[in-house]
Amino acid sequence: MDPPRRVRLRPWLVAQVSSRRYPGLRWLDPERRRFAIPWRHATRHPHGPPEHDTIFKAWAQETGKFREGVDAPDPPKWKATLRCALNKSREFRLLFDGTKATPLRPYKVYELCEGPPADDAGEDDYGCEEEDDDNQLQGMMSLSISVTDLEIKFQYRGRQVCVLTISNPHGCRLFHSSLEPTQEQVELFGPLTLEQVRFPAPDTIPNEKQRFYTHQLLDVLDRGLILELQGQDLYAIRLCQCKVFWTGPCAGPTAGPNPIEREKKTKLFSLEGFLNGLILFQKGQTPTPPPFEIFFCFGEEWPDQKPKEKKLITVQVVPVAARLLLEMFSGELSWSADSVPLHISHPDLKDRLVEQFKELHQLWQHQQRLPPAPPAPDPQTGAWGLPS
Repeated sequence: MDPPRRVRLRPWLVAQVSSRRYPGLRWLDPERRRFAIPWRHATRHPHGPPEHDTIFKAWAQETGKFREGVDAPDPPKWKATLRCALNKSREFRLLFDGTKATPLRPYKVYELCEGPPADDAGEDDYGCEEEDDDNQLQGMMSLSISVTDLEIKFQYRGRQVCVLTISNPHGCRLFHSSLEPTQEQVELFGPLTLEQVRFPAPDTIPNEKQRFYTHQLLDVLDRGLILELQGQDLYAIRLCQCKVFWTGPCAGPTAGPNPIEREKKTKLFSLEGFLNGLILFQKGQTPTPPPFEIFFCFGEEWPDQKPKEKKLITVQVVPVAARLLLEMFSGELSWSADSVPLHISHPDLKDRLVEQFKELHQLWQHQQRLPPAPPAPDPQTGAWGLPS
């Protein structure tokens, strides 16, 4: 293979922007030399221009990094190559990165810098690490991402009765009993280091028959179900008499009920497996993101032909770290790309003073049981009813 050609980035890119050949690549302010580059992500912005006709591919071809009909197409690598060249160059300044904005914007804005260019600035991407958004997750593998936080939702026949988040590096025990575990009863109830999470009382269930059978199940949950954290993995250990069935990311395909064997450790969730699945999803190699929710059904077979809402006792467990990672890399933390951008200034001293007045006023209203505050006074009389 021929060595990569050294090409001056600035004149080449300026010519491409002016050519209007690539959709979205355009001048925003010709006098100040600002331009926008479309920077779509294959999974976040699936309706963008085809990858076979982009400025990224053109730069790879111009520098000899990609030869049509010889090299395998690699859009993520093309994008990383141009990004790296722009970052190295002192002739371009990144003004706005929409891929990190809230809400997401599928473009970046650059400005041409004045002054004499360096001899080697922007000519190529030698020494750059070829990485892009698709590969950022691989760096996560070496980070200490905690799976400590678990969100737990209790439902009685489809009705949510309790939601809580536990943060314990050892995990928790779900149980229903008046007995408190002691150091001498570790074999009966598990380690004392576990967070002790009691099932909600079924007393508020309106249906008498449902309440009766729910009590029947809770009465055999004294020893409980342990959710044990080990490294970056989550396991279940069933100690209780009540049989427990489950579905989740480590359950594998099953055509029928999936029970948890008593006093046998069962893997529920693997952070490494989740990250690997997220990488494949970000690269577009899988149509859906990896699952991370775990669902338990107590005392009734699951999965079966009945919907979850018909089950007497169900518990959903969510590793919070997995949900946040998925939201972060799919852009869902910003709701959607169609959200209205809100422009709000940072609060100054007067803004904080107003907030304190609002809190005091609300507190006073609550104590006095007054109706909501009357409409704001006429601007002509000032903010506090005094002449302005």
